[in-house]
Amino acid sequence: MSWQYSPGGRPFACPAWARSAALAWLAWLAGGAAQAAVSENLGVDVIAMSLGNAVTADPPGINSIHFNPAGLARLQGDRRQDSFFGASIRPQSTFTQPAGFEIGGWKEDPLAGSSTGKVRQSIYLPFHGPAANLQAAVGAGLGLSWNNPGSPWTFATASYVPMAVGFERPDPNDPGRYDGKRVILQRLVYLSPSVGYKYSDTLRFGVAVPIAHQGFALDTDMRMPNKLLGIIGKLQDGWCGSGNPLDELGFGLCGGGQTGRLRPFNRAGSMRFDVSAPFDPTLNLGALWEPTNWFGAGVVYQTGTTTVLTGRYEFNADPMLPAFVNGMYNSLLGPIAASMVGMPTYIPPTQSGNATLKLPFPDHLQIGFKLKPIERVQLNVDANWTDWKKWTHLTFQFDQQIELLKMARMFGQTDPSQLVIPREYESRWHYGYGLQLRLTDAFTLRFGYEPRKSSVSRETLDLIAPLPDMTIKSVGLAYQLDSGMTINAAASYASGKYNIPADTSCNLNCTNFFNVIYNPYAGLDVSGVTRVRYGGISISQPF
Repeated sequence: MSWQYSPGGRPFACPAWARSAALAWLAWLAGGAAQAAVSENLGVDVIAMSLGNAVTADPPGINSIHFNPAGLARLQGDRRQDSFFGASIRPQSTFTQPAGFEIGGWKEDPLAGSSTGKVRQSIYLPFHGPAANLQAAVGAGLGLSWNNPGSPWTFATASYVPMAVGFERPDPNDPGRYDGKRVILQRLVYLSPSVGYKYSDTLRFGVAVPIAHQGFALDTDMRMPNKLLGIIGKLQDGWCGSGNPLDELGFGLCGGGQTGRLRPFNRAGSMRFDVSAPFDPTLNLGALWEPTNWFGAGVVYQTGTTTVLTGRYEFNADPMLPAFVNGMYNSLLGPIAASMVGMPTYIPPTQSGNATLKLPFPDHLQIGFKLKPIERVQLNVDANWTDWKKWTHLTFQFDQQIELLKMARMFGQTDPSQLVIPREYESRWHYGYGLQLRLTDAFTLRFGYEPRKSSVSRETLDLIAPLPDMTIKSVGLAYQLDSGMTINAAASYASGKYNIPADTSCNLNCTNFFNVIYNPYAGLDVSGVTRVRYGGISISQPF
């Protein structure tokens, strides 16, 4: 049996058995496996935003370049697309001291009971660097496509941002400053030569070569609430008192004076990185199958790269550690003890130079389906997989040994010309869902829902990447003019909470003796929420 719906006399037939099977398949996906993501696909395209990024089987115009380049073969004539976006990310965290808290004899962390404050947005300007203190991150994109009437070939290029996270904490006393006063991770595709080929009326293929600028910036204060530092500080307080004449014959614990007294909760210094890769190409391969007017399927595979970013670094040391080192080397036995654990002989106030960072850009696979139970209603569902497991750690290579990092040799950090920041992210699947209602021939309404279980697990979450499990809800609309111009608009809201009890994430709050890089909130419970608001408008028209 079959049924038929014919608005305006236009036939639209769908076999009942096929419709039932497809709806059952969609319901199975809705209760499917775990979802996972970081920051990919948040603001690439206005249409995709409004449909939960579930557009692989119905690629969005020129931005098919990203979501499925086979969709380019559906475009006719020459078209131009202008896009405008705005976004804000608002991470907030609270720090709580649990019962039994102690770091090397110190039982009161001054950050206990505090919360992070206002956040501003930051973006990375190619060939310039970070631009900060923005109420919202704003940007624009341009896409062009060319198709000769009747030709199966369509060529295109576009600029867009497939990945972006950027924020700063303007308050110099913000407790979050120890894990990112400013953090920017941004990938900007500025050129993407692409081609779509119409193999038949039902099957299309496409290839795109996105060429991107990758930028990364990190500016953070540093503190090291470590048990050994706490124990030495307590020894200093007991041994030195108002002065100990025997100290110079010992290990020089008092030689640095009050300035050289070790305090596990004091700021030890700061570090700043600004690195980028101006030319980083990848490859997108897509296929689109539309055997009927009520069903379609699509797939896209986006290759990754091992991006090499270069730029500058700067380490600043507060007086505490330099004064402590100086006191030890001005004593009789201090130099012997210091050399045994690899401590530096001198820590300069500032060290700067050239840095290199290998930052893998992950592979991505997306499979999607669309179903029209009736002609003016379309359901989309996509399954996404991104290889975030490549992010085991971030390694910064410096052009010299960093004296401040030599202090970490006793904790197993053997090479002070490198800084290794553990990540240990995960690669899993997540789904996106979209509903499109064509209310009239000119006006379309869209809704999107995308539950994302973060690839940043609770065991690896920190304030540099405050991206917990998040739910994204979106709404959008489209209006098509008689001239062929189409105006699309969308708005999205994402939010997610996290609760990291003490000794849960060794990127954040572990108290293990050797977890000195980097656990700035050792022993504290950290909880919070991350909210992301973003929206955009695009105008597509013939030219």
